[in-house]
Amino acid sequence: MIKTFNLDNKVILISGGYGFLGHAITLSLCHHGAKVYVLGRSEEKFKNTFAAEDSIVNLNINFIKCDISTTESIKQAFQTIDEKEGKIDVLINNAFYSRGQSPEQMSDDDWSYGIDGSLNSVFRAIREVIPYFKKNGSGKILNVSSMYGVVAPQFEVYDEYPEFLNPPHYGAAKAGVIQITKYYASYLGKHNINVNTITPGPFPSDKVKENKGFIKALAEKTCLGRVGLPEDLAGCFVFLASNAADYITGQNFVVDGGWTAK
Repeated sequence: MIKTFNLDNKVILISGGYGFLGHAITLSLCHHGAKVYVLGRSEEKFKNTFAAEDSIVNLNINFIKCDISTTESIKQAFQTIDEKEGKIDVLINNAFYSRGQSPEQMSDDDWSYGIDGSLNSVFRAIREVIPYFKKNGSGKILNVSSMYGVVAPQFEVYDEYPEFLNPPHYGAAKAGVIQITKYYASYLGKHNINVNTITPGPFPSDKVKENKGFIKALAEKTCLGRVGLPEDLAGCFVFLASNAADYITGQNFVVDGGWTAK
C-alpha cells in the first residue's frame, strides 16, 4: 500500500530552494520526510532564509553551492551529494536568471542570457543527473515552467503597471521547458525515470504585493479571484516527488487559480 505523499528517505535536490517560492517548496518537502539539498550560489542567503526554522528542520535541509549557469558546477554538486548520500531520488529545476524586459528594445545579449537562465540551465541539470538515476534504476525530475509558457500575457493587465511587464524571452524559454519535459519523459521512461513540469500562475512576491492595484488586476484574471500563495504551490511538488506519482510522466501540472482556463 502506497503511503501517499510520504517522502521518507528520499534525497531531493532543488535549485533556487531559498527563493520566494522555493522556500515554501523546500519546507514542505522536508516536513513530508525528505532530505533536501538546496542548490544555490549564496550560503548566506540560504542561512538567512531558513534562520527561523529550528535547526533547519532537524538538519534535513542542506546547502550545496551550485551555479546553474555552468556545467562543471552542476557536475560537482551532484557528485558531492551522491557520494555523501549514495543516491539522488528527485531533481527539481526551480532556479532561473534573466535580464531585460522590453519586447521591442531587448538586446541580443539579454535575449540569450534569459534563454540560458530559464531553459539551457534546465537542460544542463537534466543531462547531468541522468547517470545517477540510471545507476539507481529510478528517479524523478520536476521542471518549473510558467503560465506564460502556456499562454501569452494579457497585456491590458500591464498597461498601468509597465514595470511588471513579463519579458518575451521568459515565456519562450518556459514553453521550451514544457517541451523538454515531454522529450525527456519519452527518452527516459524505459529507465523508470519520470519527468514532469509544474507551471505556476500568478504568484507575486511580497514586494510586488505592495502594489495593490496591480494585485487586484492579477486576481481578477483568475477563476478563484485571488493571487497564489507559495503554500498553494508546494503540494504539487510533494505529490509528484512521492511514490503516489510513479505512473505519471510527461505531464504539465498548471497551478494558476484558473488563469489559463478563462
